[in-house]
Formats: sequence, structure tokens, C-alpha cells
Amino acid sequence: MALTINQLPNRIITHEGCEYLFFSGTSYLGVAQHPHMQALLGEGVAQYGLHFGASRNGNLQLAVFDEAESKLALNVGAPAALTTSSGMLAGQVVVDWLARQVGPKAVGFQAPGTHPALWHPLLTPQTIDLHKHEPLPPDVHPAYILTNSVDAIRSVLFSFNWLSQLTDVQQIWLVVDDSHGLGVLNGGRGIWPQLAEKLAHKPNVRLIVTASLAKAMSLPAGVIFGDPDTLAAIRQTAYFGACSPMPPAYADAFCHADRVYAQGYDRLMGNIALAEAALLPSGLFSHAIGYPVFYTDHDELYPYLLENGIFVYSFAYPTPADKANTRIVISAFHEPQDIDNLAIAVRRFAQQHPHLRPIRA
Repeated sequence: MALTINQLPNRIITHEGCEYLFFSGTSYLGVAQHPHMQALLGEGVAQYGLHFGASRNGNLQLAVFDEAESKLALNVGAPAALTTSSGMLAGQVVVDWLARQVGPKAVGFQAPGTHPALWHPLLTPQTIDLHKHEPLPPDVHPAYILTNSVDAIRSVLFSFNWLSQLTDVQQIWLVVDDSHGLGVLNGGRGIWPQLAEKLAHKPNVRLIVTASLAKAMSLPAGVIFGDPDTLAAIRQTAYFGACSPMPPAYADAFCHADRVYAQGYDRLMGNIALAEAALLPSGLFSHAIGYPVFYTDHDELYPYLLENGIFVYSFAYPTPADKANTRIVISAFHEPQDIDNLAIAVRRFAQQHPHLRPIRA
């Protein structure tokens, strides 16, 4: 059952006169409706208007984009950053450029569940479950590897220990979609610092990280992190040059929102700790400690919680033909009482369904 509403969800949504606690969505840091962020955005709109629909490679440049990109790179510890109008576009710009670097016959690996943003018709990688310690094929050296930074559906963090198996004798492009890690993993810096540390002794592996900024960061944009030479080359592609940028008012708001993001992160981590103590004893969830998602394969939980005034994520993704995924998402929006009410409903569900097997992480 899908609900249609007329307001942006935070901790509560209203549908046909009934209120529901909202434990879904991807606004992990609760920034989308933060009053100070909205005030900063208002100031940005006053200066830059609603949008700037011109190429980033045009002969008139807005300094705010460079400022925001420098700040994004500094925040995650990457050498450089390049913004786009969406996370999907960030991924597609990269793989379209990559396909022309490696050629149509290049050997590539792709982890299961890799986001469609990193799919491209000219790239035909082998699917290998890298993150479940599946050994790499002997004597097969990939020219590129595509993967997500985290399994955000089933709440699984990845160690990336398999990077040590990669050859040192040829260049390898590692492209990672960090849409569900940026703002949350590694103190909010996302996956970049974790990967940079593991690749410190593998200079032949060139790292590119893409991400949607529309999730934890609550910005209608995407970002590409990498070395300056790679990003300069990507910037010169027709795919990038022909696209409009993110709205400059949002770039300006981001540049002045350090306190908003810091507060959101602290509040999110506190809420996750409360939820872990309250939900994990039920045995119904797969959950990575410190991550805001609690996954269950007991899809019966969704209609039960809905009947009890709680809305959680449960729909087929990424296509309607895929299995429905039921998960609870914690955010900085939530109050401690919200989490208590959720836990009470989950315990009642577990008591009424004693036949359900506990989830194995």
C-alpha cells in the first residue's frame, strides 16, 4: 500500500487525517527541513535566484561552485570534487568517460547491487561478490571495478579488504557510488578516507567516488571525488558540459551550513544508538552498527506497523520486478519517544509471530 501525501516528510506524515511516525526516506541528517538551513537557502535564492541553467564550461562562471567543490573535497579528504545536478548524472558522467578510457573489450568487475548510476551499455563487467570474500579469478586483472560503498538496503558495511588482491602491474579504475555513505560513514566523511588508506600502497589503482547529495546532505545535486587531472578530463566531456549545474543557491547554503550538518550527525548517531538498543533484541533485523538502516526479510512487518501508525520503507527496488525490501530508517528528525513507540510495536509484532526466524547478520 502506497500513501500519497502533500507535505515533505520528517518524523511525522499525515495521510487522510491520520498521523504516522515516519521511519523511511534518506534524509539521514534531518537537514531538509532544518530551519537554519532553510534560512541559508533563502539568502542564497536572494543572491542567485532559483536556478542558473547554463553550462559549467561557459564563458561566465559562478565562483560559488568552486567554493562548494573545494569545501566538499576538504570535508571528505579527497584531492578534488566536481558537482553535477544529480547523483545519477554524477555516476553516468563518470562511466561514460570511463568506457572511452578502457575500451569495449576491457575486463571489469562489478559487485552485485551496484547502483544503476554506474551502469553503461559500453561496459560489460563480470559480476563478482567482492564484498563476501569471493576470490578474484586467477590471472584475470580488471581494468575497472564498479561497486557501492555500502549495502544500504540490507544494512551491510563493506571492509574493502579485497583491494589487497589486486595486481600492482597495471592501472585499475575503482569507481564507488557513495550516495548512502556520504554524511554518515567515517564521521560523515563517507567512504573516501577508508578507501584512500587501503590504496595508499596501490598507486596503480585510481579512485573515483560518486555520490548523490540529495540524501544525507539534502542538496539537489551530485558530486564526483577524484584527483584533479581526472576531474579536469571528465569536466571537458560533452556529457558534463551539456548539463546544467546544481542550483547555486544550494551550493551557497552548503558553504555556510557546517553547524547544521554537525548537529545533524551528532543527533543521528544518538538516535541510532537508541534504536540499536531497542530494536536489535527482537532478532528481526540485519543491521550494521552505527548505520541508520535496520533491514528485515519479514515483509509482514510493514502492514503491521502501518496499522499501528508507523510508516517504514517497503517496496521493490530498483525495478518493480525486484523483491520488496522492508527496512526501518532512523534519522536526525526522530525524538527518543518516537523510537520507544517503534520498539513497542516491533516487540508486539515479534510476540504475535513467534514462528518467524531471527535474521542472521
